[in-house]
Amino acid sequence: MTEEMVPLSEAENEVKVTTHRLALLHLSYAKTLIDRFGWDEGKQLVLDSIKLYSEYVAERTRQGHQSLPKFGFWERREGKPPLCELGKIMLEYDEPEIGSMYCLIDPGKVMAANPSEKMIHTMCMILGHDHCEFDTVPTSEKDRDDFKEGRDWSHVDPIIGEFLEKRKA
Repeated sequence: MTEEMVPLSEAENEVKVTTHRLALLHLSYAKTLIDRFGWDEGKQLVLDSIKLYSEYVAERTRQGHQSLPKFGFWERREGKPPLCELGKIMLEYDEPEIGSMYCLIDPGKVMAANPSEKMIHTMCMILGHDHCEFDTVPTSEKDRDDFKEGRDWSHVDPIIGEFLEKRKA
């Protein structure tokens, strides 16, 4: 039996439950900020938080801690790419904007570890694709400056940045 076909264990289920709870925590904090301060200021506060979170994750990874759980974070599907449990919650609550801001952890943690690189989404399930795919690419000077200076850095992941920019219109 391959790893992808192993039934969900009790431990995997506990990781899944924890992931769902953390997704709801992100959703509630981000939604509160956006509701209280409006889209522009609230979005920036969420981006500032995700940046700090990225830095924490990068530091712990540098220290040898595992970045993501091996099991339970992704729903394994036979013959198909896995689905992100966190993304599933964001879609369940119809919050793709807030969910996609969480997804900026991916370029953020790579940039925090090495400012010359970023991991971007080439597909993102929160934005309507059937799963997520990534690519690691060089950063631009604007990427590095905006990330470092605490400006709107959502553009570092082009498909997420474009999606969030449309939300503003």
